[in-house]
Amino acid sequence: MPEGRTRDTNAAGAAAGDGSRRRWRLVRAGTDAIPPWVRQFMRRPRIPLSRAGRVRRRRLLVARLGLAAVALAVVGVLGWLVFVSPVLGVREVWVSGVLILEPDQVRVAAAVADGTPLARVDTEAVRARVAALPPAREVTVTRSWPSTLVIEVVERTPVGAVPNGKKYDLFDDHGVIYRTVSSVPSGVVRVQLATPGPQDVSTQSALTVLRSLTKRLRSELATLVVEGPARIRLEMSGDRVVTWGDAEGSEMKAKVADALLAKPDKRIDVSGVPEVVTLG
Repeated sequence: MPEGRTRDTNAAGAAAGDGSRRRWRLVRAGTDAIPPWVRQFMRRPRIPLSRAGRVRRRRLLVARLGLAAVALAVVGVLGWLVFVSPVLGVREVWVSGVLILEPDQVRVAAAVADGTPLARVDTEAVRARVAALPPAREVTVTRSWPSTLVIEVVERTPVGAVPNGKKYDLFDDHGVIYRTVSSVPSGVVRVQLATPGPQDVSTQSALTVLRSLTKRLRSELATLVVEGPARIRLEMSGDRVVTWGDAEGSEMKAKVADALLAKPDKRIDVSGVPEVVTLG
């Protein structure tokens, strides 16, 4: 009996020992043990291709590589034609909108060599070079494929003519001197200025007065004299003089002066409008 109990005790101890040290082992579960919603994400076993399938797959790969090579070659040829070859180079520089300037003057200023690939022409640089010509107010440069560069020029319009010796310097509505002529063009006012230019205060005052003139004042005006920003006068036909003062309130001064021209007075002073002084 003691011996039997000993064996039972040892067996119980062994069982207790096995329970305290569990051993885990991975096993491969069958597909039936995996839920369907999980199985749909599992990779299916790869089926080996037959020899014919491998051949077809190889031919398809070769065909794709060939097409890619052809496409790259075509892109390369097109790039060469457009950016390097003279085939699509400049053959003509078309100039429009010029009356004062000659087309050849514009072409020389543009400085685009024949045969230069049209795609490589720096249109902004060409525009800047042409815009540096004094008569050019606005310049637009565009490409016309396959081989023409188009330059459109808007020239300046004169609003005043400043005596310069026996000739006249024309300036536009910004005060830019851009041309010298032998006589004052029709519709342009003769303006006496010491230092005409866009940065000159007296020039800007003259422009303000010119913009305010009525049709009657402009038609009878012989010379606009600007001795300073506050020393402006209108020398009219028939030895009449309108003292203007400064350019402030020019629109009101123009209306008052226009009305007073109906009177025979030789001297009209509108520098202090609404107060006006007239002398016979």
